[in-house]
Amino acid sequence: MDSSLKDNIKVIAFDADDTLWANQPYFDDAEDRLCSILAEYGEPRYIKSELFKTEMQNMAELGYGVMAFTLSMIETALRLGGNRLSVSAVSEIYSLGRSLLRIPATPLPGVKETLAKISRSRSYRTIVITKGNMLDQERKLERSGLKPFFDHVEIVSDKNEKTYSDLLAFLGIGASELLMVGNSFKSDISPVLNLGGYGVYIPFHTTWQHEQTDEYDHPNLFRADNFRELENIVL
Repeated sequence: MDSSLKDNIKVIAFDADDTLWANQPYFDDAEDRLCSILAEYGEPRYIKSELFKTEMQNMAELGYGVMAFTLSMIETALRLGGNRLSVSAVSEIYSLGRSLLRIPATPLPGVKETLAKISRSRSYRTIVITKGNMLDQERKLERSGLKPFFDHVEIVSDKNEKTYSDLLAFLGIGASELLMVGNSFKSDISPVLNLGGYGVYIPFHTTWQHEQTDEYDHPNLFRADNFRELENIVL
């Protein structure tokens, strides 16, 4: 990072799911298992399309996270299966959703080591800002063992320009003093760039359909192939 820019950055904010630990692959596997349970009601592509439609319809009331996903899976199954859907199938889907509350949250390669170096440098305040259910996200952060590396944790219902504006006000900094690190260009990077902040985009190998968006170049944008490359940007 340019030395003058490094002097300006006061806070590095990190996304959690699929930035610090893997998350979406477990949801992808759950979708595949849902398709197997509901195989008699349609092809996998159709069932996944119907599930996504349900998730989008429920977004305003349920938001993000395991509970929202589980209810959307059950609602989709009931709509597709109707009276033919067995109680055992509903029970299996419910158990499938519950299993997502116990994903290991093992840090991705290089995450723990890089966060430790940033922490030792004492150059920045570090925070987590993530979407999802508060209890679930707090538990994942605890299981990951990464909580000691962060000065503050924000669990929010959505991540947009207003969310980040409120965060800047809470932190008492300007947009140009914030660097956001994440795997979602839509939720982690673009809103911060629009406000005048900086972003480090670290793509993950799978992305939820709702988070997919067109990417673009920006003078405040850095791209990294993996988390370890963050060290070359901020230290």
